[in-house]
Amino acid sequence: MRVLYTRPLTAVSRKIGEDYERGRIEIDARGGRVFVGSADRGLYALRAGDGSTLWRFETMGVVQGEPYYDAELDALYFGSHDGALYAVKAQNGALLWRMMTGAEVARRPVLSGDTLIFANAADQVFAVDRKSGQSRWRAQRTPAAGMEIAGYSGPTLAFGKVYIGFSDGHVTAYDAKSGLEQWTPQDLAADSERSGGETAKYLDVDTTPVTDVNAAGKVVYVASYAGGIFALDAQTGARIWSNDRATGVIDLTMFREAAHTPSPDGPYAGGPTVPERKVLLATSSTTGFWGLDPVTGRSLWQHPVPDGAKTRGEASQSAAKAPGEPRRSMAGSPPPDGGMTLPVPIAGAVLIGTSRYGLFLVSPKNGRVIDGLDIGSGFAQSAATYGNRAFILSNAGTLLALAVDPPAPPL
Repeated sequence: MRVLYTRPLTAVSRKIGEDYERGRIEIDARGGRVFVGSADRGLYALRAGDGSTLWRFETMGVVQGEPYYDAELDALYFGSHDGALYAVKAQNGALLWRMMTGAEVARRPVLSGDTLIFANAADQVFAVDRKSGQSRWRAQRTPAAGMEIAGYSGPTLAFGKVYIGFSDGHVTAYDAKSGLEQWTPQDLAADSERSGGETAKYLDVDTTPVTDVNAAGKVVYVASYAGGIFALDAQTGARIWSNDRATGVIDLTMFREAAHTPSPDGPYAGGPTVPERKVLLATSSTTGFWGLDPVTGRSLWQHPVPDGAKTRGEASQSAAKAPGEPRRSMAGSPPPDGGMTLPVPIAGAVLIGTSRYGLFLVSPKNGRVIDGLDIGSGFAQSAATYGNRAFILSNAGTLLALAVDPPAPPL
């Protein structure tokens, strides 16, 4: 990983008791812009090349979600902890419309035709006209009683349906046009409720669903904090498989590597085509970092959350650095604990942030660390990537722009 530039962004004097910068940056590659929410209650539009500010939009709450850039309208949709979803002009930040929902809006919206679909933290799903903000349909489940893990599921659009999870442990699908429920809601926490135990009191489905088409058909992947990871039939909601060992999961990603010919400079030059490869990646604050076979649910590898003493020992093994440069982390150690972010594919690997020990480039083949850096404040935000470029905001409010070069073939 190479740091292209860093830039202090968040106005510390305007932060509202927030120690973390969450969410994710949105990239407008054609326009050379990035859009960044901040704990200082602002949404920033920045030049991707140097991080300089184009404009800033002020809200009444922290902005810790992931915006959606609508290239056709040159509009930006984003939520705030003030309970509103905002639509602004991407050119200058002028307000187009605002919709109050009554609860924080942090997850990324999805767009189906002219219908914008999003969720809030009160288990409500909204579908609105993207140009006017007028309501088209709305759905809701009664929030779970008792304790919940911080965070909630966002919507995923695939196969003409909107898939989403809820705090009561259920996941369902809605028709994207009408909002009509397409499944009987699936209770992913039922088994863990019957068995009891510490995690059983946390019923939440906080992962935004991931979809795929493979040998099992059209599949939706989702995780219950207490119940583990599930693969469901995208058309019916029927369970295809489950992995109840991977509990505490808060984020899922599908890593995809297309079929390709071997590198002409590598040891397998001239050999047969390398087949397509997929790995379902999951991060958990309790059971660590997982790689699963998406067809069977079988664990390919797992790195458990290390104990504190071991982690401190590994984290202290850092290379020397020049003044002002990020501290480099040694390759080979498993991703440290203290909270892990969504794994984001880039250059044949994945980027994972940790709230205590920095940013790591990890191999999806075995979950081992390739490279890492630590600027001292940690990351609760997931990286945004385009090509081999990545952007991320640290917990201290510093924007980092990175380049990740594909690994050279072995000699």
